[in-house]
Order: sequence, then structure tokens, then C-alpha cells
Amino acid sequence: MVRRCCSDRRHQAVPDPTLGFAFEWGLEILPAASWLRDLAGAWVFYSVLPAWPVLKPRFERIARFAPWIGLVLGGLQSLFWLILTHAHWPAAAAALLVIGLGACLTGGLHLDGLMDTFDGLAAGPARCLQAMEDSRVGASGVQALLVVVLLQIAALIRLGPLAPLALPIVAFWGRCAPLWAMGRFCYLREGSSGTASFHRRYNQGWRESWPALLVLLVALTLLSSLWMGEWPSLMALIVGIGAGILPAVLVPELLGRRLGGHSGDSYGASLVLVETVMLLLLAGLLPAV
Repeated sequence: MVRRCCSDRRHQAVPDPTLGFAFEWGLEILPAASWLRDLAGAWVFYSVLPAWPVLKPRFERIARFAPWIGLVLGGLQSLFWLILTHAHWPAAAAALLVIGLGACLTGGLHLDGLMDTFDGLAAGPARCLQAMEDSRVGASGVQALLVVVLLQIAALIRLGPLAPLALPIVAFWGRCAPLWAMGRFCYLREGSSGTASFHRRYNQGWRESWPALLVLLVALTLLSSLWMGEWPSLMALIVGIGAGILPAVLVPELLGRRLGGHSGDSYGASLVLVETVMLLLLAGLLPAV
């Protein structure tokens, strides 16, 4: 039975005009828009990149900016791929190193959620949450990680020179998946003070999707106007980008129905699974070079 949110309660963020830009040498704190502080919080929470030096982060509604952070992380992976291929590394080695870089940039946050989620699914409904909370990794979690990494390596090798184009797209859609999960399902550990519980607590429904939709609109517009390649290649790329909405919706939907809700672990699992599906989809759609 699907466990959806049983309350229309909305937790509104309390404005705090005293927090904002803060310079280390003692100038008065200047006000900053709440969305900008949420963006700074997303930067800190979803990556291990250095915090912004002059902006105090806020963490109440950071999920809406996760796709933006995904574009940054995917862009760094693309840059690393280009550096490796310029140094004449083979595609297989480059794929392994790029996937490793992605895990390092996020601190392994989402891969941990993937393993915990599959351990929970293997344990059955009665012991699902207990298995997900266990700090030890079971056989199901290890197998899930191994299969996902192998599929991602295969897709990146197939993409070859197009991998740098695919990586930001994949990272973007992967981070859209938890937005669907937060809007559709209740948090499995209601009342928990865990690190992911605030995502659901401050979620404001489909309004959280606007930053991601803005990026998607800008990307499709720029591609259509600046593309210098052949028209069939452009259409394949646009279809590949637009098709990302299917796994970004279906994966968290199916996972939420199976689990009866979502948690921080399943948010991470949804992200990784959508990234894997998107890599395979783009590897099949984009023409080989």
C-alpha cells in the first residue's frame, strides 16, 4: 500500500534578515535573498566542494537547487574526461576515473543510499527500515553497487567523445528524481531528526521544481539556437534530454510504492538509478562518433 502524505501541513521558512553576506573582517552583515542562501546550502550539502566564503548557507529548501548542483558536478566530470582523453587515456580507464570522481565529489552520499535501500528491499517489508538503518552493508547492497557501476562504465565507453556532453544531463536528471519522491510520498521515518528529514519537512510541493524547469528550458533553447552539428544529431540530443523526465518520475515512483514511502537512503538510490538509466538511454540515442 502506498504511504502518501496524510497531512497538508506546510512548514514555512521563517525569514531571518540578520543572516546573509558576512565578511570575515567585521563588516555588517548584508541581507541576502533566501533562495540564494538555499543555493549556498545545497552547494555545501550535496557536494564536498568548499563553501562559499561570503554567504551563510540555509538548508530549509535546498532540494530545489539539487539539479543545479548536479550540473556543476557533471561539468567537473566532463572536464576531467576531456583532460584524460587529451592525455590519451583509453575510454575504459577514463570511465572508471570519472565515476570515481563523481563519488568523491559527493562524498559517496548517494551510493551509500543505494546500498542501504537494496539491503532494505532484500530484507522484506517487516525488516526493511531496520536493514536500511544498519551501518553494515549486506550482499544485496554490494551487488546493486557493482551492477550500477558496471552499467555506467559500459554506457560511458559507448558514448566515447560524447560522454562530456552526457554527464551534466545525467547529473541534472538524477537530482530531479528526489523532488518527485518528496512531493509524492511521506517520509518513512516521520518524527526523525535525520539529516534528510528536513527535505520533506520544508517541501513546498511542485514549487520546488521551478529551478530545474528553468534550467531545462534554457538548455533546450540554447541547444536549438547554437547547435552546429547535423540536424538528426540535434534531435537525438533534444529527445535524450527531454526523455529524462520518464526515469526521473518512474524510478522514485516505483521505489516509493515498493517501500511504502521514501527516506534519505531511497532519495539517494533514486538519484543513482536515474543517472544509470539516463546514461544507458543517451548511449543508445546519441549517434556513435
